[in-house]
Amino acid sequence: MEGNPLLTAPAQAALLSLATASPPNVLRQDEVAARAKAIFGARFAVFERLFGVFANAGIEERRSVRPFAWFEGEQGWPSRTAAFLEGADALFVDAARRALDAAGLAPEDVDTVVTVSSTGIATPSLEARAAAVLGFRPDARRVPVFGLGCAGGVTGLALGARLAAAEPGSVVLVVVIELCTLSFRMDKLTKENVVATALFGDGAAAAVLRTGEGLARVEGAGEHTWPDTLDVMGWSVEPEGFGVIFAQSIPPFVEERLRDAVDGILGRLGLRRADVARFVCHPGGSKVVRALETALGLDEGVLDHERDVLRAHGNMSSPTVLFVLERVLKEGLPGRAVLTALGPGFTASALALTPP
Repeated sequence: MEGNPLLTAPAQAALLSLATASPPNVLRQDEVAARAKAIFGARFAVFERLFGVFANAGIEERRSVRPFAWFEGEQGWPSRTAAFLEGADALFVDAARRALDAAGLAPEDVDTVVTVSSTGIATPSLEARAAAVLGFRPDARRVPVFGLGCAGGVTGLALGARLAAAEPGSVVLVVVIELCTLSFRMDKLTKENVVATALFGDGAAAAVLRTGEGLARVEGAGEHTWPDTLDVMGWSVEPEGFGVIFAQSIPPFVEERLRDAVDGILGRLGLRRADVARFVCHPGGSKVVRALETALGLDEGVLDHERDVLRAHGNMSSPTVLFVLERVLKEGLPGRAVLTALGPGFTASALALTPP
């Protein structure tokens, strides 16, 4: 059975602007490693064997909405949620303002707000909390999206493009925000928790979409979800907070199975990998970046902006790929670019952009 032709609906939408925002607290990787060793070393028998992940992650520093001292205290759902709301509110406003300013638009010009986040719970959702501060119109439509994880930046941008294309001339603001560091668990003695402590950072990105001219045209988008892969990536919900789920098999999974998924998505858009001038990928970690290059048939080192973002910001989940796209756009699209990311499901999401 052929894929849904509606997958090509975003072809009319254009990306008017893209902006990123980071919280103020800098977590240097060497200091995180030292503190993690002090916290986990004596209590977790295999920590020494895992310790190398801090040096091998390809990360120099990350940003967080909370300083080091906060993580060394006892935290549960109330304190984690309070930190999420405070930090996410500030980053939402910052990223949204930057994107709207870059597009030459005001908050009252926005017709639809898509908010993507999987690292905290906010009800009312973040765009409602930001409405009075930014000045959205009372009739602006709200589309909060939860649960996409690292794929949320690509899928959220695709959703925004579809909404913009469905109502030509309307302005769609997409805000993607994750506070991954709030999931750090000092009480959880697992390999997954140590790896998360070595990788995760906080950040936000915002994009403005509308039909017509822009920085780039959204040519199409698609997804592929592999059967029986619910346990590859996600959250477990526990009394102390979220518990991270990471399968050890993610890098080899990417190497072995991503190519066919991407080829299938591109094929439904009438494209081949040979038609792509630049893949713009979510850099989940240094091993994942190399696995992406192998899977997509790229020379080692080609994903340079991905490695630079990982080095400077860590894995911020959904906004990370948009930090990469920001750098690619500043350099100038070399031709067709395809954004790719993988998230809980286990799902590959892709979106094709072409120069205006």
